[in-house]
Amino acid sequence: MVSFVLPRLVDVSSASRRSASVTERNVAALRSVYWLLLVSGFVEPLLYLLSIGVGVGALVGDIPLPGGEVVTYAAFVAPAMLASSAMTGALAETTFNFFGKLKYMKLYDGVIATPVQPFEIALGELAWAMLRGSAYSAAFLAVMVVMDLTTVARAVVAFPAAVLVGFAFGALGMAISTFMRSWQDFDLMGSAQFTLFLFSGTFVPAESYPTVLRWLIEVTPLYRAVHLIRGIAVGTAGWGWVLDVLYLLVALGLGLLVASRRMGSLLYK
Repeated sequence: MVSFVLPRLVDVSSASRRSASVTERNVAALRSVYWLLLVSGFVEPLLYLLSIGVGVGALVGDIPLPGGEVVTYAAFVAPAMLASSAMTGALAETTFNFFGKLKYMKLYDGVIATPVQPFEIALGELAWAMLRGSAYSAAFLAVMVVMDLTTVARAVVAFPAAVLVGFAFGALGMAISTFMRSWQDFDLMGSAQFTLFLFSGTFVPAESYPTVLRWLIEVTPLYRAVHLIRGIAVGTAGWGWVLDVLYLLVALGLGLLVASRRMGSLLYK
């Protein structure tokens, strides 16, 4: 029986090289059009920031935060747009593209004929997704600094947080994709993604919602991502960041585990 467990510690070096080969394959396949993908994924959150953060912000004024700090509406919205951008960039690669390679292109059927294992495929695809997500995050942080919505020092700290957000959503997206039966199933994922975007403390503080709805919001992964990055970007991060990071790490680990096991069951059936 084929084992679908994570690689043993003694195999970490070899597994890393094999995962890197999966990433390199994606880079080689899309090298000529990659800059177009970057532009398309970066423009959307930037337009939201300019239209809502700056445009609507001129009408809204300043926003008081739970800790008593007061920030401009654009500075409040910008970290949420960064978290959403990291989520979108990671999910774009680990949902539609990953599903196509798995179910229709049958790409991984050939890959597993080599020493590469399902977990290594999942890790390599996740690393590729994060190349895209990290580029979005870096560009968006540069815009935030130029617009004086955060400082350079805070942007430097926020970047690894955004990368962690991308890793977590990429792993979750990959795991969910292994359960999809057809392209139509992704309509549900799109609806869920848009709902998270609207109700994760993105445009108004979570404290503004009724208590029960606020509790539901605060257990969603995008809220934890927004809470983490906003705390760093506006300088209000307290010990709550520990919970945010642990939540995202658990999501990352569970996503990878489920994705690798599901891939193994599908590829070796």
